[in-house]
Amino acid sequence: MDLITPEIGLFFWQTIVFLVLIFLMAKFAWKPILGAVKKREDSINNALTSAEEARREMQNLQADNEKLLQEARVERDSILKEARQIKEKVIADASAEAQKKANEIVAQAQVTIQNEKNAAMAEIKNQVASLSLQIAEKVVRGELSNKDRQEKLVEEMLEDVTLN
Repeated sequence: MDLITPEIGLFFWQTIVFLVLIFLMAKFAWKPILGAVKKREDSINNALTSAEEARREMQNLQADNEKLLQEARVERDSILKEARQIKEKVIADASAEAQKKANEIVAQAQVTIQNEKNAAMAEIKNQVASLSLQIAEKVVRGELSNKDRQEKLVEEMLEDVTLN
């Protein structure tokens, strides 16, 4: 027996054993193995599909977040603009109100000053008139107390009347 030369009997039995092995494998092992491979392939495909859906959903969420963020920025800018306008209006209104009140106070002060000035002038006029009357009374008494002076005063008045 030579190990290098093949014999027909050995070849025949090896072929039959190989065919039986293939038959047994096909009958019992191939279906579970192919089923496990198919199941694994399906789970991988499902995982890939789920991952793709999750990626799309994440993109949609990111787009929605960007949109919401942009809307929030626009709304924030609008609120800030409105707040500035309200602030400026309040300041302008307060300034106008303060100016109006200041003008009213100044006008009232001017009226009060004018009234007090008029009252003071009237008081001074009254005092001047009273003093003038007192002085005139004293002068006239002094002039009229003496008869010579009375005659002299009458003559001076007559001369003034004729000169004018």
